[in-house]
Amino acid sequence: MNAALTQEQIDFFEENGYLRIERITTDEDIAEIKESYDRIFAERAGREDGNQFDLAGVDEDNEEASLPQILEPARYAPELNDSLLLQNADRICKQLIGEEPNCVVAHAILKPARHGSETPWHQDAAYWDPNIIARSISIWVPLQAATEENGCMLFVPGSHLLDVLPHRSIGDDPRIHGLELDPSAMEHVRGAVACPLPPGGCTLHGGYTLHYAGPNRTDEPRRALILAAFVDGPRRAKPISFPWQEEKRTKSAEKRRAAQSQRA
Repeated sequence: MNAALTQEQIDFFEENGYLRIERITTDEDIAEIKESYDRIFAERAGREDGNQFDLAGVDEDNEEASLPQILEPARYAPELNDSLLLQNADRICKQLIGEEPNCVVAHAILKPARHGSETPWHQDAAYWDPNIIARSISIWVPLQAATEENGCMLFVPGSHLLDVLPHRSIGDDPRIHGLELDPSAMEHVRGAVACPLPPGGCTLHGGYTLHYAGPNRTDEPRRALILAAFVDGPRRAKPISFPWQEEKRTKSAEKRRAAQSQRA
């Protein structure tokens, strides 16, 4: 199958900052991706590089992660780059932000059965260079049905028109990689829309769109693969900083710096 957006879908995305698509790839493709996904999480691939860590915890080696994440999963499962999913995601991203960016397999997030924690309300742009107004598309793909019980995505329509709001580390703990909307900005979370999906479906959102995924309360893991396309935009006329970035003291960042130093 060759996925493509209709003009109606493009208009909805531009108006609301997110889009739900019932089908972006085949069941066979999802089954193959799921096999690779489960393997790299079982191997804890990328941990020594700082690319595998607990997104919602302090990431102790001897503790079970509540929200394990792997950055750049195709480094550890190159076959993901040959997936029909990536081909279709790239085609869709080019419809939305032009021919320049190539879509990549950005990261994978696993919510373990019964204790996978929530992914708090946030904007992706809060993780990025504060002085670049970026254009981006994130494509969130569940590898099983995504429901409100196991942590499907929720979005605030129209929030893509906001600038980056105040954020903080989850639980206000700078040892934790993940970010959450600062309590002072929670007034912007209103009219949220849940987007349950079948396996092989997806959601799309921009970097400034407020989004959230709840905890996994079911007996099965909730697997999600995130693909993304990113284009640098103009620099801000007046430089700013994100204090929540400057305060970070995560073990994964230490590992990434050490791995980069060894390669230098």
